[in-house]
Amino acid sequence: MPDSDKLSAEIKITVPFHDVDSAQVVWHGRYIKYFEIARNKLLDNFNYSHRAMEESGYLWPIIDLRVKYIRPLVLDQEILVNARITEWEFRLKIEYQIRDVVTLEKLTKAYTIQVAYDIKKNEMLYASPPILKNALGVD
Repeated sequence: MPDSDKLSAEIKITVPFHDVDSAQVVWHGRYIKYFEIARNKLLDNFNYSHRAMEESGYLWPIIDLRVKYIRPLVLDQEILVNARITEWEFRLKIEYQIRDVVTLEKLTKAYTIQVAYDIKKNEMLYASPPILKNALGVD
């Protein structure tokens, strides 16, 4: 079992002007950017960044993304974005949660599913390769 502290990462973001619409509400597509920033920090916990993935011979495309918008994010709001690995044996599932910094109210929840893609063989794998399991400490 991997170290549970490493399974999660959290970032703090202040919603910038360029992410909001004329009502000063974050455009729905910008949420994915926030998830991506948190996911990158999470993968850095394992020294398995996107560059390290490619160097290891694998890509990990997202094949599924689900978002539940609970309450809108607004201009200058400080938010916490948490990313947590919940599955890794056959696919990489990362769950996300966005909360308000002040109230800790849950504002958004989501998940992404990624699968390993062998660059040399040009094929999707149906189990996570040993490099991911080694990085997570579950080999």
